[in-house]
Amino acid sequence: MNELKALFGKMYPDNLNYLKFRNLYRYYLIIFMLIFTSYITFSQDNNMNKIKIGSRIPAFILPDQNGDLFDINSIIGKKNLVIYFYPKDESPGCTAQACSFRDQFEVFREADAVIIGISGQSVKSHKEFAEKHRLSFTLLSDEGDKIRKQFGVPANFLGMLPGRVTYIADKTGKVIHIFNSQMQATKHVDEALIILKELQ
Repeated sequence: MNELKALFGKMYPDNLNYLKFRNLYRYYLIIFMLIFTSYITFSQDNNMNKIKIGSRIPAFILPDQNGDLFDINSIIGKKNLVIYFYPKDESPGCTAQACSFRDQFEVFREADAVIIGISGQSVKSHKEFAEKHRLSFTLLSDEGDKIRKQFGVPANFLGMLPGRVTYIADKTGKVIHIFNSQMQATKHVDEALIILKELQ
């Protein structure tokens, strides 16, 4: 109770250090509450539109790392899909994940699957990322996170870090598996391969 009185009251009105730190704590508390409220609101909005197992992959068109427009409908009906959302080009986890997909590229091709990575960085950033790490699959630029929101990809750490989620869909475009893990970046590749092998 004394802590609450100190934070919201005036226990030591003549103590300048007390008043300074009390006001500082109040400021940080307000900032935290604003971030937390925004995160809850964002999460609720995302859950309303969230792609689930059994959902169909929604139609979308985004530019790839070469600046060419990629239409997901050009793949649905022809290939199995591995669509993974990742936070940022060149971050350690995202680089490890992308390189793991690259190293297993032929295995995915044998499973008649297309790998598609999506994040909010620019076409230029994606191109540099792909060239630096010799990535042989498609990276799509979702600036503004429109498609991320369309899928309902959850964020982490009170909404401050974009989520890392992989969606596996069959050739009809139906989602058959979802793997969500921010920290186990390379496990997304293992999960996708396990599910694709079950389709064969």
